[in-house]
Amino acid sequence: MRIIILFCSALLIVSCKSKNPAVDKTISVVKPEEVALVKKNRADDLGQRLLETCNTSRFKAFSSVEATEKVRQNATKEKISMVCKKINQRNGRFMGLNLIDITYNKITDEHVFHYNINYEKKYFKRELFVTVNAENKVSAISTKEIEPKPM
Repeated sequence: MRIIILFCSALLIVSCKSKNPAVDKTISVVKPEEVALVKKNRADDLGQRLLETCNTSRFKAFSSVEATEKVRQNATKEKISMVCKKINQRNGRFMGLNLIDITYNKITDEHVFHYNINYEKKYFKRELFVTVNAENKVSAISTKEIEPKPM
């Protein structure tokens, strides 16, 4: 009788499992109203300035107050003009930005602003990601083309 009870209790313990998988709580989506205005303005301004460079061919370098040293070293006129040349051929003139969402990383204390980029030609969709750190400096800027979804 003891063996049957032990077997049933062992079977019960093995068969019970968690229904909710472990969820990563380090990155969360934040409402735009919850983000400091300084961070939103910094991300908007630097993103706009960088993409407007493709239209005007005039790039105003980022200051040490606006961006980290790594971003300032990577954002050279030569690199930006090379990227702008490719983007202008495929997408046309830059028209504007639309904020899609803002994510917050609790470990690094950074906000990532995710924008949809509007271009003259609508054939290829591009998105912009601007990362603003705790010091209200832009620590990363990247753009990528989004693959079209099949119907």
